[in-house]
Amino acid sequence: MKTDIMKRSSLVCGLLSGLLLSGLSGCGYKNDPVAPQALVPVPINDLRYELTDKGAVLHWNYPTETVGGEDLKEIDSFMLYRAEVPTASSCETCPVPFGSPIKVNGGVIPEREGKRAASYDIGFLRPGHKYFFKVLSRTGWLTPSADSNQVSFTWETPPAVPQDLMAEVGDSMVALQWQPVAAYRDGSKVENEEIIYQVSRREGKGSFQNIGKLLTEPEFMDSEVTGGHEYTYRVQALSAYDGDMVAGEFSKPVDVEIVDLIAPATPENVTTVRIASTVKIFWDQGAEADIAGYRVYRRLGNEDDPTMIGEVKVPYNIYEDTEAPDENMYVYYSVSSFDKSDPANESERSAEVEAE
Repeated sequence: MKTDIMKRSSLVCGLLSGLLLSGLSGCGYKNDPVAPQALVPVPINDLRYELTDKGAVLHWNYPTETVGGEDLKEIDSFMLYRAEVPTASSCETCPVPFGSPIKVNGGVIPEREGKRAASYDIGFLRPGHKYFFKVLSRTGWLTPSADSNQVSFTWETPPAVPQDLMAEVGDSMVALQWQPVAAYRDGSKVENEEIIYQVSRREGKGSFQNIGKLLTEPEFMDSEVTGGHEYTYRVQALSAYDGDMVAGEFSKPVDVEIVDLIAPATPENVTTVRIASTVKIFWDQGAEADIAGYRVYRRLGNEDDPTMIGEVKVPYNIYEDTEAPDENMYVYYSVSSFDKSDPANESERSAEVEAE
């Protein structure tokens, strides 16, 4: 009995000694130390802003590697800093009074695309104030990147909404007109400031894209349209303030459908060259901007009607008939052109040319 008690005491002492030694020596297994440059993202260098009728939207891309050059698979979060300064108190050399950061959740960087974009809506802007922004990213609590590039803009009351946007459809063009904007959104009149306009367009159910240059007159001619397609237009007014642009709300959109029933001109100067069993057909390029391609027709001497044997897209103006009849048979070729409309408008066929 005494022996068992001694054995148990010895076993307990051994376990306690092991735990004590283990505690004194640390946690046991250790990972290799990770250098900070293996976790810290490179600074964001493409922070930019877009002014809207409700404020602004910040855009940037996820960093894709660390400062040590390692690929990143995920960003934990972004820290967005904002500062607001009355324009009367702003100076170029004054320190920017950034406040506490706003946390923006990050996410996984898709392997296939290799990049991911981020954006953040900015609201609660006060007229007569200048706003500053910068952002940093981090992969964990202790791994923030350096600051991004800094952006700033001045916010003022935006111009009122352009009214009575109208569209007139012509041959492969759309003419837009609207009432000039003479007041700001709060109803105050535009005095000596210049109001300019930006037109944006959407094709089908796609997204709106700005088209053309900034305009000083309330009209625009869009000649970059294609027959058989539907477009939606809208316009917004902008005013210049302190070297920046303040954008107003978009007008009501207007929809148009381009119906093009005019075929391009018939191809000219069709010629042929026979090389063994192959016949090459050439013709001059058409001058119309909406030509999509050409169709080539072949007729044998004993046939009444030609048969289309091929089609080529612009800018090609040559076709090679690899199944041409041998030179003992009469064979004739003609060419037509067709445009980008859906369905396409096709020209008359050219005069037939005998294969030489």
